[in-house]
Amino acid sequence: MTDAPTESGQLPEDPRLDRIVEGIVSIAAGNLTSKIPVSPARDQIDAVSTGINLLASELDDIYQDMEQRVETRTLELREAHRQMQRMALSDPLTGLGNRIALMQHVQQALMNWDGGPSAPGVLMIDLDGFKEINDSFGHHAGDVVLQEVAARLLASVPEGSSVARLGGDEFAVLVPAVGRLSARGVAERIQNALGIRTKVEELDVWPRASIGVHVAETGQTADDLLLCADTAMYVAKEEGPGLVRSFEPVMLYARQLRREMASELRSAVERDELRLVYQPVVDLVTGHMQGVEVLVRWQHPAQGLVMPDMFIPLAEESGAILQIGRWVLRKALEQLAEWRRHAEHREDFHVRVNVSAAELQAMDLVDYVRSVLRDTGASPQELVLEITESAFVGSGDVETYSMRSLKALGVRLEIDDFGTGYSSISYLRRLPVHTVKVDRTLIADICGDEGQLKFVDAVHQLIRAAGMEAVFEGIETQQQAGKLREMGCCSGQGYYFSRPINEKQVGTLLASGSRLPLATELVA
Repeated sequence: MTDAPTESGQLPEDPRLDRIVEGIVSIAAGNLTSKIPVSPARDQIDAVSTGINLLASELDDIYQDMEQRVETRTLELREAHRQMQRMALSDPLTGLGNRIALMQHVQQALMNWDGGPSAPGVLMIDLDGFKEINDSFGHHAGDVVLQEVAARLLASVPEGSSVARLGGDEFAVLVPAVGRLSARGVAERIQNALGIRTKVEELDVWPRASIGVHVAETGQTADDLLLCADTAMYVAKEEGPGLVRSFEPVMLYARQLRREMASELRSAVERDELRLVYQPVVDLVTGHMQGVEVLVRWQHPAQGLVMPDMFIPLAEESGAILQIGRWVLRKALEQLAEWRRHAEHREDFHVRVNVSAAELQAMDLVDYVRSVLRDTGASPQELVLEITESAFVGSGDVETYSMRSLKALGVRLEIDDFGTGYSSISYLRRLPVHTVKVDRTLIADICGDEGQLKFVDAVHQLIRAAGMEAVFEGIETQQQAGKLREMGCCSGQGYYFSRPINEKQVGTLLASGSRLPLATELVA
């Protein structure tokens, strides 16, 4: 039943219309749960109210779904951000922190330090001989070792310490508060933990490490702390495997000098500062000179004559060894040509030149040797390239190609330092070499140790059985030369015969045909 018209002829205003307006305003304000009352009349006005209520309910459902989706997406983005942060601050192989994370922890530890005797301490850890693990067992086995080392480090350090892998086989430990002696004790615990046998690919491995230790001093930054610990670690590595060294200021000075020397070494060839000397290789029966080993010296403008054991490792680290090695080869063959012009030609005279592992890995080594032989007029048979035993053992495809190509060229190859730790007679027959130079350590005691004498004799016989010649280096006494001669050894070198001599003295010996050992006045 509808309302009757008023005296003005208009229908009275329906209060439900006001409620509809109020409901629309509330919904527009975001209150989607508000409802417009519906009267029992169920007429058109109520139908509008019901429609608006249904629309509001649907909008509310859509809004709730959107809110849930936004919340879920926000959580996913936050987790992705946390994962990216973890990835940016962690090592994927071991799960340890990386260098960035370590720096953050060191900076925080320095900020928290009150200046007392217990200060932030950093240990830099570098595995010894890890390259041999990779070369011998493969990179998968190397990864297993790194993961095991990471686990042992975590188990060895004090609670609250941070352990990081900085790359390769280098790790670091931050102890937030530690004394100097205590930091050294942490390093010793790590050494003991690493020394326990590890099973890798059915083989036993005993990881060793060189460790540098430094405890923060007043005014030092995080970079200072890491640099000092790293410097101490390099000193430990240079002095021998498995050592721990605490930082001392003189170490940093020595490292700076080393860097300066490495920089100067790169231009030593251009400045004509390198010098060659020659150590004779002698026929042990006749005493005649069979050839010379070419040795390089550095005439430093400020430090004077620098011996190779001081600068060759620098050359290898800096990459200058390739330039130096090629300079030595060319100068040696040019000198051979000069000797030929002033002495009777002898086909059995050889010039021995050392070739580093880096040179052996160069793709153009064979072409360079061929060009130098052509330029100097030397015969390939007159050149012997001495390659260290470790380079032979760890040779890959490029090195093997170079060695086989050099042999095909006619150049003789020689294993140098045989017997220094990698020796395996079984690989001798597989190598494209002509001669084996037995390291001086094997013959040092042959005059006083009958067992060592028999061992050297056995080594000599095995070398000959493999179809190769043997040269014994480090002969310092007449008795050693006699023992080697008695067992049938033909070639040797050492101070008993001659110290390294200059090119003029070699020329004099070639021209005179003198026997060795040299007279003392001829020795440089």
